[in-house]
Amino acid sequence: MGIFKKRHKAAQLSSSIEFEQLLTEGKPVLVDFMKYGCQPCQIMDGIVNEVADEFQEEAIVVKANLDKVPDLFSKFKVRSTPTFVLLTPQGNGLHLRWRQSGLVKKDVMVTNVQRAIEKL
Repeated sequence: MGIFKKRHKAAQLSSSIEFEQLLTEGKPVLVDFMKYGCQPCQIMDGIVNEVADEFQEEAIVVKANLDKVPDLFSKFKVRSTPTFVLLTPQGNGLHLRWRQSGLVKKDVMVTNVQRAIEKL
């Protein structure tokens, strides 16, 4: 038995099709729009992974890299990285619950995810 528990991390999106499939799970989806080499993105990486670990049962946390899913950046009109978008299922579509760009405090991110879970 090990002392250290393996932490759950945010999944890396490989396509917009994969993103669309995640939306059908009926859970809030937090998307970290990022790109490699972006210093603020690297700073937020650990925080995003902590949030993914804390909410692994109640919400989906994913990272969308500009180089891999540029169509999602266009769809959500992302102009800078990192940008965080929190979506919840509503009827046949999605509801944008929260959006913020730049460095975000963990407690702000956690509060928004908790509120989204409560609204379901």
